[in-house]
Amino acid sequence: MGYSATTIAITIDKINREYFLPAIQRPFVWGPEQMVALFDSLMKGYPISSFLLWDVAPENELNWQIYKFAENFRFGEVHNEIADTSGRKLTLVLDGQQRLTSMLIGLRGSFTVKAKGKRWDNPDAWQRKKLYIDLLVDPALIPKSEDTEDDIEHSYGFELFETPPQSGAANLWIKVGDILSYPEPEQFAAFVDKTLERLPATRNWSVVETARRNLQRLYQVIWVDKIISYYTETNQDYDRVLGIFVRANDGGTKLSKSDLMLSMISSKWTDISAREEIYNFVDTLNGRLDRKNDVTKDFVMKACLVLSDLDHVYQVKNFTNRNLEIMRGNWSKIQQSLKRTFQLANSFGIDRDTLTSLNALLPIAYYLHKTEFDLLSATTPSFVSNAERIRRWLIAALLNRVFGGTSDSTIGAAKNAIASSLQLTKDFPLEALNAALTRQIKRPSNLTGEALAGVMELQYGNRQIFLLLSLLYENKGWGSMTFHVDHIFPQGRLDRKYLMKNNVPMSKIEELMACTNRIGNLQLLASAENLDKSNASFEDWIRSRDKSFLEKHLIPQDEHLWSIMMLPKFVAEREKMIVDKLASVHGDRQQPNY
Repeated sequence: MGYSATTIAITIDKINREYFLPAIQRPFVWGPEQMVALFDSLMKGYPISSFLLWDVAPENELNWQIYKFAENFRFGEVHNEIADTSGRKLTLVLDGQQRLTSMLIGLRGSFTVKAKGKRWDNPDAWQRKKLYIDLLVDPALIPKSEDTEDDIEHSYGFELFETPPQSGAANLWIKVGDILSYPEPEQFAAFVDKTLERLPATRNWSVVETARRNLQRLYQVIWVDKIISYYTETNQDYDRVLGIFVRANDGGTKLSKSDLMLSMISSKWTDISAREEIYNFVDTLNGRLDRKNDVTKDFVMKACLVLSDLDHVYQVKNFTNRNLEIMRGNWSKIQQSLKRTFQLANSFGIDRDTLTSLNALLPIAYYLHKTEFDLLSATTPSFVSNAERIRRWLIAALLNRVFGGTSDSTIGAAKNAIASSLQLTKDFPLEALNAALTRQIKRPSNLTGEALAGVMELQYGNRQIFLLLSLLYENKGWGSMTFHVDHIFPQGRLDRKYLMKNNVPMSKIEELMACTNRIGNLQLLASAENLDKSNASFEDWIRSRDKSFLEKHLIPQDEHLWSIMMLPKFVAEREKMIVDKLASVHGDRQQPNY
């Protein structure tokens, strides 16, 4: 079938009646400025590219999750409403959602936007606006900026308003959508006369003609010109349609693999809306636990493969009908296992700011899925011990970047090690897991002397600093407190200007500043402790710390090292203590060479 063409008015009438969106489509992401620019382009007669449609045969309608176009859109929303297409002719839009949605909003709907300077969670910050056009704006008189190309100038008077704007001698506003009420030329002519009568009696001929010309141009664009050029695919082969969709969308916002996978899941999970389920679950993990996370749809769908003991390589070929049925049967338990995994990681203080690899959580999720343990539900010795083993393994895996790069084989090795160990014991297999991963990545996966030498080079500001420091403390409740990564010797005392002012030699200044952000000068403090430290001079603060505090934070107790001029020796001594502590935590006494 070749290309066809039709008018905007006919197309808009079909949206959410005949034209719908497949689950494979991403949410509407255009902003108000892009919508206004589209209408300005239409008035100028600029081409807006073609559209790609897919006529779905009646026998295939039930195979797909179908969504409505957003008509009354709230900026930032990511969920479309599920459509009821029963008894309707069904055509899905594969390419052109952003443009068609913008036309729909401008002509028939509204755009709810946040007022500048107000908080997102303030209900009064949101304004529901409709699109209007000032008919007295003469595009020929709009000055062209020297710094702006003509093709991005907005020459027509389109603007969004919460309430109808007032017309006067200088403005004649109409709601753009009113043009849809006058399909016949005779009706439109009466509307033009009625609109022009709103102009002041003192109007001059040129003003009237500008308004008339703009109104007639709008009518021409919406009702007369066949601006919508589209190609309709009729082949019912899903793989072919998927390939066409990918090609069509490749030039715009890059199509994510999750869009493709989600469409496949949605087509087979017929008893629930897979899209809504997964979107809502991602929202739960990211915003409704004790700490914020940064989970993606891809991670959740990959986890479905891993936890269902399927081939976990994240490719279309693994989302077969059989596998999708297995994943659907496991979905409730998968959600429970993933939620427990993130709750456990969050209890360690590991969240979106410190979790450097989502894939590192998959072995933990697999273990919890198979054992059905909720390690935060009780304080039995077994649960406490396994939670600590998981904490040590996870932090070491993150610090060693075990799951960096292509991690499918690493995930497979971890999953197999856990499955084998669970045949013998329900304990988290820390040693067996590390051994399997070390063989797989061909370097130590735990914090051996070799690995310690690398992580000890981390400095303040690195996302992994918290992970490393948290291993030094007996306290495991980082998820329930506000903590700070604190400089033991304050940064303010190690400022170049401060040191020069205190007559410190330049060679010594460089030596001191090189130690400022090293691990040896960093500790974790609860916010109240850090405030107490900030309110006192460093000399008074450190000399007021008791022995237990010094031991807890691995601070050398030799007081002659507490002078700022002794910082290099202080850092060297403390880093030896840190290495010794970390090695003992992981059962490895080998020391790195400095």
